[in-house]
Amino acid sequence: MDLHRLLYLPNPTMRPSLSTPNFSAVENLIRTRLTQTGIASLALSIAQGDQILWETGFGWANRAAQKPADEHTVYSLASISKPITATGIMILVERGLIDLDHPINDYLGNAKLTAHVGNAADATVRRVANHSSGLPLHCHFFYEDEAAPRPHMDETIRRYGHLMMPPGETYQYANSGFGLLEYLIERISGQSYADFLRQEIFIPLNLPRTSVDLPPNLEPYSAVRYTANGQHIPWYTFDHPGASAVWASAHDLVRFGLFHLKTHLPDQKTILTDDTIEQMQQPTVRSSEQSGYGIGFRVTEDDGGILTTGHDGAMGGVRTRLILVPEHNLSVAVLTNGGGHNLPIEIAAALIDVLLPKHAENRAKQQPEPQDPPQWSAQENLLGSWSGSIHTYTDDLPLHLTFQPDGDIHIKLANQMTTLLNDPIFQNDTLTGRFNADIGSNDANKHPNHLRLNLKLRDNVLNGPTHAISTPHNRSGNALSYWTNLTRK
Repeated sequence: MDLHRLLYLPNPTMRPSLSTPNFSAVENLIRTRLTQTGIASLALSIAQGDQILWETGFGWANRAAQKPADEHTVYSLASISKPITATGIMILVERGLIDLDHPINDYLGNAKLTAHVGNAADATVRRVANHSSGLPLHCHFFYEDEAAPRPHMDETIRRYGHLMMPPGETYQYANSGFGLLEYLIERISGQSYADFLRQEIFIPLNLPRTSVDLPPNLEPYSAVRYTANGQHIPWYTFDHPGASAVWASAHDLVRFGLFHLKTHLPDQKTILTDDTIEQMQQPTVRSSEQSGYGIGFRVTEDDGGILTTGHDGAMGGVRTRLILVPEHNLSVAVLTNGGGHNLPIEIAAALIDVLLPKHAENRAKQQPEPQDPPQWSAQENLLGSWSGSIHTYTDDLPLHLTFQPDGDIHIKLANQMTTLLNDPIFQNDTLTGRFNADIGSNDANKHPNHLRLNLKLRDNVLNGPTHAISTPHNRSGNALSYWTNLTRK
């Protein structure tokens, strides 16, 4: 008898459904997709109210050890860490220790956010939590087989805590913001991020298979992270644990979702009021035509016309989804230990389709028409030469762009050779394009990389981030952003 499974059967306060829906078609779909994609494993749990409708696992949590996955296997969640971190922040808000509408700099130490446009005081805790603070794209991974260690958060703020859009102007997904929220938890509570989440969230909500990173007691039950071609990815961390560092089983994650549906399971303590839970799921910035973002939660009216909330996760060896349907008190968790695919999104939708057939009909009708990508042509308001610099944490590098009447864009960084800006697009007053050059940052140059402009035209100035996008072999790469400002000559 497997004592592990006996000890971690669904909690008796969450009853298995007496009339379980027929999920056989979803089961067949999962087995087919795992075979087609080569993904090592998938675990899922679906619950409605206080009933577990179905939870199980498929494939290998660890291929080498031939350890099968089940609903209690512990998976890396990637960005589903964000609503969990946000829950920690809101505990401190309810205790009067953090004000969501105060500048986040009020809660930081000697290292503060720097505003290149707008005012740093407008980068409030709320705007950091809804990705509208002005922080740019950011991912920074540190692998155990590499020499570079993760720096202290103050050093990360010095290097990358640069606001490159006016706070409140636009939504820009930024892992670095949730790194800051993790740092706030530590500074305000006086505890480590891991200890605070364990004592204030995981234990009170009875989530024994949930943790920050992977402590020794959970390692035997964990899913190995694999590349798309099946290779084991070395252990890695990041300079934004609050965005990416939580691990959990599908069973625990679906119960976390039920808490945020205000289900009030008897074995879970009330760590937040219902009003606060509602506030977290109220979108305060639009992230797309159909979606908005609240405090750690994405809120979407999906293609089936149903309002959902939750979060996805994706990074090396990880693809995950937590989706909640408040109207139907439905929580769905789907976890995999392979990256570069959308299987959890597909399977979560298929599970909801079984319970809500109208959702399936509407979703089938509302498949978006394919759109032609924007085409570049010479923009009259950009023609001519532009000069300025890229600011990194070590230097300011001269940058020159020349927009030719024939549509070519010549670009020269420092004393390096002049090259072409590839795949240029000018849309919504924003210039994007990529080029090859050495930005001179040790962080960026840990791996081969290319540079990508994302510059907004503001009067007679082009400014915003230049992203150094790395492409390490079979691993998640970094996206490191550096302030860029150009004026017309």
